Amino acid sequence: MSDVTVALDDAFVATVEIHRPPANYFDAALIRDLADAYETLDAARACRAIVLCSEGKHFCAGANFGAATSPAEEPRSLYREAQRLFAARTPVVAAVQGAAVGGGLGLAFSADFRVASPGSRFSANFARLGFHHGFGLSVTLPALAGQQSALDLLLTGRRVPGEEALSLGLCDRLVEDREVRLAAHTLAAELAGSAPLAVQSIRATLRAGLIERVKAALEREASEQERLRETEDFREGVTASLDRRAPRFQGR
Repeated sequence: MSDVTVALDDAFVATVEIHRPPANYFDAALIRDLADAYETLDAARACRAIVLCSEGKHFCAGANFGAATSPAEEPRSLYREAQRLFAARTPVVAAVQGAAVGGGLGLAFSADFRVASPGSRFSANFARLGFHHGFGLSVTLPALAGQQSALDLLLTGRRVPGEEALSLGLCDRLVEDREVRLAAHTLAAELAGSAPLAVQSIRATLRAGLIERVKAALEREASEQERLRETEDFREGVTASLDRRAPRFQGR
């Protein structure tokens, strides 16, 4: 599967790994491959939990706005694939090393659990780009951190280090950098050690209505992203980010 690999072990845990180091930027094709992997594993009796991880320095830096064709230009196709991640029946543990930024944060939050380190960084940096947030963060971020903290993180776009992320509920385990993937696998193996039918039933109850809420949020997010993509502020935000300087927004 192009930039996504799947490895299933005898602990009933599948490791789904993204291979676009060092930043692991995504596009619709990558999210489609992840969703295909999840659906295949949903049908595999030998899989009871998934570890989502990435090769390289960062978990996922979201969209590559410096690319010739930016995912900002394809939000609806991207989010159609993202809906499939939320619809997966198998619990997912994300191993978040380095940065989870923008849509990469949304990808991390599509998982049931997140394992991070003090060196991990969580950032919903959309407003600093003159852009609207996406990937279902309208639903997942308030659910994890609360409405007020979600508003803070979305409007400031600030970086949240691992310790604060744990206190806010953005991650569930905090370990040393070198232990992130191992700890994620350990948690996934604990999930896989429970009765699989009970796990699926409990998870479905607690996630009741989630797909519908995410679908509605993605529609709103995509619409606003398409609108703001045409603004001067968005062009300035992207240029400033690529130039590594503070943006000078004009409100137009």
